[in-house]
Amino acid sequence: MATKTANVLARVEPEVKAEAENIMNQLGVPVSVVINMLYNQIIIKRKIPFDLSLPKQLLTRSEMTKAQFDEMMQTGLDQAKAGLSRPADDVIADLKKEVDEWEANSTK
Repeated sequence: MATKTANVLARVEPEVKAEAENIMNQLGVPVSVVINMLYNQIIIKRKIPFDLSLPKQLLTRSEMTKAQFDEMMQTGLDQAKAGLSRPADDVIADLKKEVDEWEANSTK
């Protein structure tokens, strides 16, 4: 086995570090082992071993063709007819709750 003498220095958010290390501690896996595993997976797979793609970018109405807009509207109508919609007040309340939770967690 090769001697481990190289160091890795990385800056991460303190909360992220603490939460990740807590999970690693529960698993009984030292941070250095996890970093070594990640590096080995990069070498084996010749890529980052998880998806780093950007989410699909939504088009604004002015960027859509008439066909794209019609398709989007038809999808919404079909979902509403199938009972897959929710009252706007419920959706807004859920979004507000998520934002409030995010704000509470981001100020810790």
